[in-house]
Amino acid sequence: MAPVGARTLEVLQTPVRLAGRVVHGFGRGSAQLGFPTANLAIRWDACDGDRAHLNNEERTVLTFAETARTGIYAAWAKVCDGPDQGVYKVAMSVGWNPHFQDLKRQTIEAWLLHDFADDFYDATLKVVVVAYVRDEAKFDSLDELIAEIRADGDFCERTLDERADLNAFKDDPFFSSAAALPTTPSSPPTDGAPQ
Repeated sequence: MAPVGARTLEVLQTPVRLAGRVVHGFGRGSAQLGFPTANLAIRWDACDGDRAHLNNEERTVLTFAETARTGIYAAWAKVCDGPDQGVYKVAMSVGWNPHFQDLKRQTIEAWLLHDFADDFYDATLKVVVVAYVRDEAKFDSLDELIAEIRADGDFCERTLDERADLNAFKDDPFFSSAAALPTTPSSPPTDGAPQ
């Protein structure tokens, strides 16, 4: 197994606010791993060209996917147009899913640490990313990967509960129906020092 190292909490100076449509991924989260994840739509078709046709939400998600440090993040999220509109803790993966080695582009996969009664594909998901937890890692077995994902979820859940400064983002105005994305995307952490 690739060593994960200790999970740390690198709090972002400015939280990153993302909103996007939930799309189908490879179907591994629920079926193969036991962790249902919400994959945010990323407009990779615009990554090398004119972005003027993208709406602000699409530009923000694309910019984050292109520039964010790959790994696991702690966040809060809300399914905006589903029957369950609570705001829940999230362990979010941004990157290449190195265990499976079959991605052509990076993904943003949010594991909402809540049991939902129904799927919410095509719904709008709002996410407030508040901290970086660890780097991506490749594991020797599926069992090791599952154990690390579970540990990521436990760490994010515990940390978001214990840290009042991070817990406060559960009530971020971004989650209200009237809130809109800022006109300029926040800068996510890069492969250098966290923000």
